[in-house]
Formats: sequence, structure tokens, C-alpha cells
Amino acid sequence: PVIGEEAEDPEPAPQTNTNTNTNTSEAQEIDELEDVFDIELTEDSVISDEFDLESFGESDELDISVSEQDGDFSDDALQVTEDETGYYSVELSEDMLSTEKAPPDVLPEPVEVEPVEVEQEAQQRQKEEQEARSKLVLDKADAHYEATDPQAKDTIANEQVRVRSDLLNELVNHAGEVSVYHARMGQQVTNFAFNLSEMDQTVIRLREQLRQLSNETEAQILSRYEKESDQYDKDFDPLEMDRFSTMQQISRSLQETVGDIESIKELLGEEVRDSETLLLQESRVSAELQEGLMRTRMVHFGGLAARLRRIVRQTARELGNEVELEIIGETSEVDRTVLDRIVAPLEHMLRNAVSHGIELPDDRAAKGKPETGHLKIVVDREGGDVVIIVSDDGRGIDVTAIRKKAMEKGMLDASRKLSDHDVLQYIMEPGFSTAEKVTQISGRGVGMDVVDSEIKQLGGVLEIDTVQGKGTTFTIRLPLTLAINHALLVNVGEDVYAVPLNSIEGVVRLSGPELQQFYDSGESNYEFAGSSYELKHLGHILTGHQPDYSRSGQLFPVLLARAGEQSVALHVDELIGRREIVVKPVGAQISTVRGISGATILGDGRVVIILEMNALVLGDSLFHVGHAEQAEVTGDVMPVEVQREPIIMVVDDSITIRKVTERMLGRHNMKVITAKDGVDAVSQLQDIKPDVMLLDIEMPRMDGYEVATHIRNDTRLKDLPIIMITSRSGAKHREKAMAIGVNKYLGKPYQEDDLVENINELLSEELVNT
Repeated sequence: PVIGEEAEDPEPAPQTNTNTNTNTSEAQEIDELEDVFDIELTEDSVISDEFDLESFGESDELDISVSEQDGDFSDDALQVTEDETGYYSVELSEDMLSTEKAPPDVLPEPVEVEPVEVEQEAQQRQKEEQEARSKLVLDKADAHYEATDPQAKDTIANEQVRVRSDLLNELVNHAGEVSVYHARMGQQVTNFAFNLSEMDQTVIRLREQLRQLSNETEAQILSRYEKESDQYDKDFDPLEMDRFSTMQQISRSLQETVGDIESIKELLGEEVRDSETLLLQESRVSAELQEGLMRTRMVHFGGLAARLRRIVRQTARELGNEVELEIIGETSEVDRTVLDRIVAPLEHMLRNAVSHGIELPDDRAAKGKPETGHLKIVVDREGGDVVIIVSDDGRGIDVTAIRKKAMEKGMLDASRKLSDHDVLQYIMEPGFSTAEKVTQISGRGVGMDVVDSEIKQLGGVLEIDTVQGKGTTFTIRLPLTLAINHALLVNVGEDVYAVPLNSIEGVVRLSGPELQQFYDSGESNYEFAGSSYELKHLGHILTGHQPDYSRSGQLFPVLLARAGEQSVALHVDELIGRREIVVKPVGAQISTVRGISGATILGDGRVVIILEMNALVLGDSLFHVGHAEQAEVTGDVMPVEVQREPIIMVVDDSITIRKVTERMLGRHNMKVITAKDGVDAVSQLQDIKPDVMLLDIEMPRMDGYEVATHIRNDTRLKDLPIIMITSRSGAKHREKAMAIGVNKYLGKPYQEDDLVENINELLSEELVNT
């Protein structure tokens, strides 16, 4: 290859070489090299086969002999240029060429260069002699190349390093853990600042009390001085000399102590402010680190383009169909883990579209459509979500056929009136298919339960829209990344849940009377901004918890969400705030629960469930419909509803047992009062009569047997149901309890379901007896 531009010589150099054309060509290259570098090549010089970017980047030296004629040249003397073939030429600057040298018409006498296959000994000797000078030329050329060539800068900046995916995932998980610890540290600093503020208020109160004490002490001292003036030195008036009693000395000492405490408080306040500043800086660096790690996991969706097009071509070829696939948004970035797991669902939907969605060319021509079917995948980003839309211009989904198939399988009662959107949900059921014959290619609906399940496991939502004769559109909405998400923390009863922000359209606030009017009237549609939302209480969906309107004058938050085509307004008890959460997987037992997509850890160490709103709302809707139908058909007796919250008294000397039981029963819509021992319980029973008492045996001052005996001998309390819960599960203890008149006897530890079942049984018996 050419290593430099051909020099325009006024007079060609005389040719002394009488060899073949090959030697002549080599001599011309030597002339060019001498002209460009202004050097002299010896007979032992060796010209490399290539002089390009690779020889610069991979070789430690140039395989040429350099002989400088005019001394050293500066770093700016070399100029590196790139020709059309991609090779680089090195030449001296005009300043160097303008120095005093031999006239251009007097050229160095050409020398005869030996072939590349020169003897090994001569090459080694020449290499050793010219190593230093060759390296000098290379270093200057490299420096000039990197400093002036923009493409070189981009190449260096865009250098890639291969990293194992498991190592990258581990780093992302560690970054998520840093976020968790950062949140906990922030929570501790906030708590410390709050306690410091409380300490400030305490110091203010203490200072005021000491001021009053000092004034009172001063008055008493003056009074005593008038009575005992003869005991003091009469040479000085009290105004001329202070005389301190012991009380006054203590008072002044306390004032000094308060001053010291206030100084310590100010120092602690400065430490808190410094900690907050450091925490803010750490948060910024941590966020940048986390964002950088997340960017390393992002890949272009276009990496799947060839694979998806091949699936469409193969399926169309097997069916004798003509289908083209258009992909819009190939440069959209998706989390690598999300992209890997969404491949199979996309392939399945494309096969279905080609197999049963798009008609054959003759059928399309008869309908006035282009003979070639059109499939389109659109990838876009909306906020923190990636939206993938798969659409075709085929025949659409036959909703009537789906309804008929659902009736044949016993999934749908003929008397039920469902919208087309609700009927389409049946294609997500396992084993559901409308295909008339079984082939190796999936029919529309076959395996869609797996597609829907995979998308939900990714925290996404699948929506289906079809128009008969026009085509079908599948809209997949996925989180941008699986590691970190943004959520809204809400309180429902005493429990905290995380609701992903991408599933919330808005938040409104309603008063207690407004909500109660909706629930009491049975009119559950709430109108907002021209849209209708079905009003539900989130606690009722999750645990059956009934809403509490006792807090007068308070506005209750209502989350506006959309699940498919179903719009819901979810009433919650309290909003905690928006948080960036680290999504953690849950165990196999919890992951099977509908409506749960994962869990996260808050700054205070609490584990919070992340809700999947689409599955939760739709699942609640189907549950209520199916439950009502089953009750109507089988005639099952519905549980007796207590009009007010039942009052449960928990009597136990362990504060842990009291707190755990109170929280557990609160989830079941029960009001709990606690007593620390038998004496405390008897004292409270004078003012209130609970519906059920949970009683321990071993307690100080008054044990459980004595409390039960007192209750059974009291005319007002003798019918109070008692469940004795104790670690003494022997027959002797049980027989004594039953002899006193205890209704139920449970051993510790007990199951929550068993306790709730026993309480409900006693409540039902009490209601029947009354």
C-alpha cells in the first residue's frame, strides 16, 4: 500500500537500479519515503509490508531506518494524515521542510533496497541500532495522531471492556443495597435531628423552670434576711453584698448545667447539619454510581431485530404466507434482563399473528388489502416504562369464538353478560385455544397464559385491543429496569404497601362523609376529569379490612389507577410519600399470590410488599363475581357480619405478645385493648366490657385463673367469652381452665388463622344468643 503522497519532483531521480519492475516499484516507494521523512535509507534498511493504523497501534517501533539530516525536530514537526484507503501517512511540517536543506532538484541518490526476506542476522543488527530513533518517530506520530484526529479520540473514548453479566448484576445489586443503607442512614439522621429538636424544647422548659425557682429562692432569701439580719455583718446592706444560701447555690449551679447542656446541644446541631451535608453529597455520588451501573445494563432493542424477522420469515414460509415486519425504535434502550426475558413472549405473539392473525395473500386481495401482511413493533419509552406495541393488519380476534370456547370449557356461564374486553381476558387462561387443528405453530391464544405470566413477573402489564377485520394490537408496558423502581408508599390500617408510580394516574382526596355516602348508597362510580372510576377500599381488597371514617374533618387519599380498560379509584388510609425503592424478589410461596410483584426494604428496616395493581384489581373483580355466583348456586351460608368492630381484650404480661396480637387482630378489623396483668384487666373491666378476652395464665399480681374466676363470679361479666392462651399446654392446666368456665384453650405458639377462627366462632355464638 501507498505510505505517502507521491512527490512532484522537477526532475526525476536518476535510476541506478537495473532490476525488475518489482525493484523499480520498491525504489519509487523508497524515494517517496525519503522525500516525506527527509531521511536516508541504508542498504540494510527494511521496509515493513504495511504502514497503517494497525502498525501504529500494535507495533512498538517502525521497521525503517531513520537518519536525521538537520538534527532533532520538534513534536509539531510530524503531520499525520489519512487517505481514502484508510492508511495513514507521516510527513514533516512545512516549517521543517522550509529549513535549509539540499535544493529540491538535488535528490539523494537512490539506493538499492534488499527484499523483505533479508537475512535474520542483518535484520536483528539493524533493529538494535535504530531502536531508539524508530521509537522516537513512533511516539511523536502517536501523540500527534491522538491529539489531532477526532476519530482517534472517539475510538479511545468508546473503547469497550467485556464484563461478565453475573458480575454486572452483582454490582447493580450492591448499588441497590447502598441505596437501602443510605435511606436508613437518612432516617437515622432525621430521627436524631428530631430528638435534638425535642431536647431543645426541653432545655427551654428547664430554663424557664429554673428562672422561676431562682426568683422564688431569691424572695425566700430576702425574707430570711429580714428575720435573721442580726446574724449577718451589719456593715453591708443586702444590696451591697450578695449572700447565698445553699438553695440559691444549687439553683445557680443548675442554671450553669443548663447552659452547658445548651452548648452541647448546639454542638450536636452542628454535627447534624454536617451529617446532612455529607449525606446529601453521598446521595449524589451514589445516585450517579447507580445510574452509571444501570446504563451499563441497557442494550438496544435492535439487537433482537434480526431474530424477530427470522421468526416471521420462517413462520410465513411454512404457512405459504407473505408477511413483512417493521420495527420502529430499534435504538430504544432496554434493561438487558428485561430484554432477555421478553424475547420468548414476543416470538410467541409474532407466530400467533402470522399463523392466525394475518390472512393468506388471496384472502387479503379479496378484502382489498395488500397481499403482503404487515406486522409492526413499536418500542418507546414513557417515563420510567418501556412500551412495546405489537400490531398486525390481519383479521383480528374473533371475540364470539372466544366466548363460545369459554362456554364449552365451563369457564363462562351463558347468562353472564361480559364486555368484549372482559371476554378477551380468557385467552390468558391456561390451555385456552381457538385453533381448529393442532400444528407446530401456535394458534392465537395458545400459550398466552405463559406470555401474560412472564410479563407480570417482570412487573409489566399486557393490554389487548382488537377490531374484527382490521387487526389486533398487543401493548406491553414494562419497567425500564428490574432493579430499581419508583413507588408511592401508602398506609392501609397498620400495614404499609408500595404502589408503583407507573400504575397510578393521579391522586385525589375525599372527605369521610363523601366516601361513606359512596359506600352506603352502593353507587361505586366516582367521576373525575371526565372519566369514571370504580371506587374501592384497598384494605378491603387485600385483607377484607373495612374503611374507618371516625377521623372527622380529615381528607382521605384516593389513588386513580387503570387496569386494562377497568379504571379504579382505590381509597387508602394515608399517603406516606414517594420513594425510590430497590425491588427484591420474594419466595416461591409469596410469588404465587396474585397482586404481589416483589418486596422492598425501607430506611427503618421494615419489609414492604410491592403491589401489582393490574393483577390485584382484575383478580379482585373476578373473585367477587365468582364468589357471588358460587354462593347463589350452592346456597352457602355467608359469614355473619358484625355491624361494629368487635372489641378484643388481650391480657398478657409480655409487651411483645400484646403488640403482635394487637397488630394481627387489627388486620382483621378488630379493635384491641390491652392489659399488662390481671389487676390491670380487672380495673379496665369496670369501665368496658369486651366481646372476647384473650387471657394468659402466668402473670404477676393476679394470674389468669384468678381473673377468669373473678369474671365468672361477676353478674355483669359472667357471659364474657374467654380464650386462654398459654405455653402451659398440659392436661392439668387445661382441665382447671375448663372447670372455671374458659371457652377456648390455645397453646403457644398458635396460628393466626386458628385464633381468628376461634374468635369469629365465639362472636357468632354471642350474636345468636343475644
